[in-house]
Amino acid sequence: QVQLIESGGGLVQAGGSLRLSCAASGRTFSSRAMGWFRQAPGNEREFVAAINWSGGSTHVADSVKGRFTISRDSAKNTIYLQMGSLKPEDTAVYYCAVGWTIATLVQHENDYWGKGTQVTVSS
Repeated sequence: QVQLIESGGGLVQAGGSLRLSCAASGRTFSSRAMGWFRQAPGNEREFVAAINWSGGSTHVADSVKGRFTISRDSAKNTIYLQMGSLKPEDTAVYYCAVGWTIATLVQHENDYWGKGTQVTVSS
C-alpha cells in the first residue's frame, strides 16, 4: 500500500521558517516527479513546488518563488519543502503528491496524495 506521510507543519510567526518532509512508503518513486500543493480554507488546492525524478530540475509557483525551496533524497524516498520568510497568506494544509513529470504535477495530474500537514503563520 502506497503512503505519503507529510510532517513538519506547525505554527510559526510571520517571517519565520519551517521545513516540511514527505516520506513515501510502499514503493519507490525514484523515477517519478514529486511535489507540494496547499489548500487554504475556502480556496482551491494550488500548486506550490515540484521536483523531477533526479532532483536536477525544480519548479515553484510565483507566489513562493525566492522563499520556498524543494529538494529530494531519493535514497530515503523523501522530499522536502524549505519555507522561509513565511507570510500569513501561506497558511494552509500542505499536501505531498506524486506525478510522472513536473508538468503533470503543475496540471494537478497526480497519482498519489498525502493527507496533508497544517501550516499556520501568525501575523
